[in-house]
Amino acid sequence: EYNLYLSDQNLSHEKLCKWKGYLGDIGDETRMREIFELEQPDIVLHAAALKHVTLSELNPVEAIKTNVGGTSNIINLATEYNTDSFTLISTDKAVSPSNIMGATKRIAEMATLAAATQSPSLSACAVRFGNVLASTGSVVPLFESQIRRGGPVTVTHKDATRYFMTTQEAAALVLQASALSSMQRKEMAAVYVLDMGEPVNIDQLARQLIRLRGYVPDRDIEVAYTGLRPGEKLTELLTDSREELAKTYVDGVMRFTGRIVDPESVIRRINRLLKAAEQRDRPSMIKALSKLLPDYEPNGTLHDKV
Repeated sequence: EYNLYLSDQNLSHEKLCKWKGYLGDIGDETRMREIFELEQPDIVLHAAALKHVTLSELNPVEAIKTNVGGTSNIINLATEYNTDSFTLISTDKAVSPSNIMGATKRIAEMATLAAATQSPSLSACAVRFGNVLASTGSVVPLFESQIRRGGPVTVTHKDATRYFMTTQEAAALVLQASALSSMQRKEMAAVYVLDMGEPVNIDQLARQLIRLRGYVPDRDIEVAYTGLRPGEKLTELLTDSREELAKTYVDGVMRFTGRIVDPESVIRRINRLLKAAEQRDRPSMIKALSKLLPDYEPNGTLHDKV
C-alpha cells in the first residue's frame, strides 16, 4: 500500500502520463479480472512476487501461491483479454534453484514459456537479472542502516558474490527486452538475460561502504560473518549449462529460446502444485515440485507445517 502511495505521489509530481493505482492481490483472480476488465491492457510487466529468500523459505506455501499462482492468474487473464505482450520479471535465483523462492520463479518462467504456445496472439517472455541496488530487500540499504547503528555489518560469507545493477539500468533493459519480445514469433517465447557485468564480492562491498562513511572496517565498524542461510548460494548464475545464449539487437540484452516440449503437461503439473498449496498438502507439494523441477531438492522448512 505504501509503495503504491509513493508511486502515486511521484507520478502526480512529474505529470508525465495518465495513470490509476489499483490495490489488490495477484492471487485474487476476481480482483485481477476487475482490473483487466477496466483497463484492457496491451502490455503487462509482471513484477509482483515474494522475493526474500529467507522469508520465502520459512513460508513456502505462500511463496508458491504468490509466485506461481499469482503469475498464472495474470498470464491467464492476459491471454483471455487479448493482451499483446506479457513480460515476467524473473531472477538469477531461478537458475538451478536451491531455495523455494528461486524454484517458484523458475516455475513462473516455465508458465510464461508454456503460455506462448497456448495463445495465438500473446507475446510472452521472461527477463532474468540479479540484485537491483536500493530496491526493497537489497543488501546495500541493510549495510547502510547497520553502519548508522555502529555495526556490526553482517556478511554471510567472505567469498559470497552477487550481481548488481541500478534501478534505471534494470527498468530500461526490461522495457527493451519487452520490445524485442513483441517482434518475435508468438510461439517462440524467450528468456532474456541482462548483462550485469562481473559479480561483486559482498564482503568487499560492505567494507567499501564502511570506508565511504569515514570509518575503518574491523576497527570502527565490525564486519561479522553469519554463515549462508538455508537455500542460499555462495554465488549466483544468470544461465545454466543447458541454456545457450544468443545476442540480440540491443546491447546488454541476450536471449535463449526456452522451448517447452510438452506445455500442456507443464500447465497440468503447475495446477497440481497450486491445488496442493491451496490445501496446504505438503507431501503433494513436494511431489509436484519434483515433477516440475527434478533437480530441485526442497529444504526442511517445506516439510514443516508453517
